[in-house]
Amino acid sequence: MSHVHHKDVDVCCAVITVSTSRTEKTDLSGKIIRECFESASIPVVSQVLVADDAEDICRAVEEAVSSANCVVVTGGTGLTADDVTIDVVSPLFRKTMDGFGELFRRLSYDEVGTRVLLSRATAGLIGESAVFCIPGSPNAARLASEMIIVPEIKHILTHAGQ
Repeated sequence: MSHVHHKDVDVCCAVITVSTSRTEKTDLSGKIIRECFESASIPVVSQVLVADDAEDICRAVEEAVSSANCVVVTGGTGLTADDVTIDVVSPLFRKTMDGFGELFRRLSYDEVGTRVLLSRATAGLIGESAVFCIPGSPNAARLASEMIIVPEIKHILTHAGQ
C-alpha cells in the first residue's frame, strides 16, 4: 500500500498581523502573505491586524482557527518585551511542527546570517488547523509563504486530519 502524500484538501487561510505600529494600509507583510496564497488559488477568508497584546492575539487566533485550516501570524516573534506572539500561541498547539522553525531559520540564514538567532518562528496544530508564527518583515513573509507554507500546506493538512 503506497503512502498518500496529500489528498485534495480544501485549504482556506487566515492572516493575522501583530503590530502596534502598522496600519491596514502599511501592513506590507500581511499583503504579501495574502498574495502568495491567492496566487496559489488558496482563498484568504480573513485578514486582521492586532496589537502586540496577549489577549488580542489569543482572540484573533481562536477566531481564525474557527474559520480557516491554515493560519499565518506575522509579527511579534522576536525577543523584545512586547514580542509575545510565540508565548501566546505556542501553548495552544496540540502538536508542534518543529521542522517549520528549523527550515525557516535555515533558509533565512542565507539572507540575514547569524541574526537568524533572534527568530522564534514556529508552527503547530490547533484543532485541525495548521498555525504558523513568522517574523513581521516582508522578506520573512515572502520566504515562509512562498517557499514553505504554500508548497506544503495540503500535505500538512492531510496528516493533521488523520
